[in-house]
Amino acid sequence: MLNAMIFAAGLGTRLKPYTNTKPKALVELAGKPLLERAIIKLIDLGVDRIVINVHHFADLIEKFLEENNYFGADIRISDERDELLDTGGGLKKAKDLFIPDSPVLIYNVDILSSINLADLIKEHESAKALVSMVMRKRDSSRYLYFNSDRQLTGWKNCKTDEVKQARADMEESEPLAFSGIHLIDPKLFELIEEEGKFSIIDLYLRLAKTEKMLAYNDESDLWFDLGKPEQLQKAETLITNYDPDNSRE
Repeated sequence: MLNAMIFAAGLGTRLKPYTNTKPKALVELAGKPLLERAIIKLIDLGVDRIVINVHHFADLIEKFLEENNYFGADIRISDERDELLDTGGGLKKAKDLFIPDSPVLIYNVDILSSINLADLIKEHESAKALVSMVMRKRDSSRYLYFNSDRQLTGWKNCKTDEVKQARADMEESEPLAFSGIHLIDPKLFELIEEEGKFSIIDLYLRLAKTEKMLAYNDESDLWFDLGKPEQLQKAETLITNYDPDNSRE
């Protein structure tokens, strides 16, 4: 069995004015809401259950799902209306909504990608990783570092020069940009000690000292962070000619 979690609770501050009246998840790309694109991609993969966390305009997301009959899928809502818990806290809160003892594929709602997720799952299982993070070689303000064994060794914010070192060989490691897609083994939940609101990346860095936290190198044709209006518009222009989410239409 395979779970998925769509991170859709963010305030969408970078996407204003689009998010003045709706959540980021319901902003449309080429006439299709970002949330619908993510759900369909996961359904096509064969995911057994999808959990979506909500906060900003949560009622609109619930209404959208109801109007579309939950796309015929087993979809559960993790309600963060009271407090936005960041990625780590959001995952921890959703724990009891997942099919037990099954991996969880985490997918940011504001990305567009042509990645073959089935290949990610195969490599994750073959490596017996605790976490597999989809990484790309691209420009970014923040990087995760991985050694020659693809093991996570650290993190750096290039704008502030802040560094978080997880392992001694970070200096010899390769900087890669995170794609907002990751696959976790259910054992991860037993290792979460953090409480309340916390970043999943900080959790990964803490566990990287002793656990297999691996990079999955994504070289697929297309990847977009749709978190800003200019990026959304650029993607809109591009997918007029090539839309990776239209394969089932």
